Amino acid sequence: MINFTQFSHFRLGGFSETRVLKYLFFLIVMFIYMLILCANLLLIVVICKNRSLHEPMYIFPCSLFVNELFGSTGFFPLLLIQILSDSHTVSVPLCFLQIFCVYLYVNVELLILAAISYDRYLAICYPLQYISLMTFKKVAVLIAVAWLTACLSVACTVSLSSTLQLCGNIIDNVYCNNYSIVKLACSDTTINNIYGLFITALTVFVPLIWIFYTYMRILKVCFSGSKQTRQKAVSTCTPHLASLLNFTFGICIEVTQSRLNMSGVPSLLSIILSLYLLTCQPILNPVMYGLKMSKIFNICKSLFCSKALIIQLNR
Repeated sequence: MINFTQFSHFRLGGFSETRVLKYLFFLIVMFIYMLILCANLLLIVVICKNRSLHEPMYIFPCSLFVNELFGSTGFFPLLLIQILSDSHTVSVPLCFLQIFCVYLYVNVELLILAAISYDRYLAICYPLQYISLMTFKKVAVLIAVAWLTACLSVACTVSLSSTLQLCGNIIDNVYCNNYSIVKLACSDTTINNIYGLFITALTVFVPLIWIFYTYMRILKVCFSGSKQTRQKAVSTCTPHLASLLNFTFGICIEVTQSRLNMSGVPSLLSIILSLYLLTCQPILNPVMYGLKMSKIFNICKSLFCSKALIIQLNR
């Protein structure tokens, strides 16, 4: 058996079909990355600078935008370098760093989405007690718990994988992911598999079950309430539901690709599917929250209108 420390690098095998159009792919990915940075940074600044938006229903989405920036920064720079590279190799420490960043992003995203569902549940089901139930201290605690829980679980995952003895160093993907490394193992992976199932249940299924429960309660209130109550619930929950459904779909694609034999799928389509979770979610969130939450939309609109007016006057 060969210990992974004998490898100085991993080779990413998912780039074999992209060499001819690598400059086109580089420009497309760079555009997506810049779009993600600009959109999420804009809304973070808008929420932080306007005191009228310093409320839980805006602070939680702001934490989502921060997480999008974190996940994208941990993923896209290395991807851009690899697109232009001829060897498509990445050092072992850098590979595990990318795994840590990507997995932390995924875990935090789901936990914050669960916190947003709790916030919407309190706002719609207990409107009179909402201010006393959802304090700024509780918001800070929920966000901190999401990050700390995710950090601990992902650190354990990376630690277990980094001690495996590997028989090869070719990762059949365009970025580093934990399961691809586990599949290269020559040593026993029972502990990794058991921990993987446990942590998946804790960080994926528990939040999803909680989200399902809160929306069942929200729907019950909506159907028994007035038309105004239903309209308010729809307007405040639509961005969250869209984000949740898109994220869940992305996770399903990622799990399907990593666990099943995808040799029959065209290489280019396989690459696009593998990037879905890490590209569509960071774009969808600022678009949905920016357009559907009227306060944020109006502030952004007035900001751009005033800048356009200044440009016209300067001409």
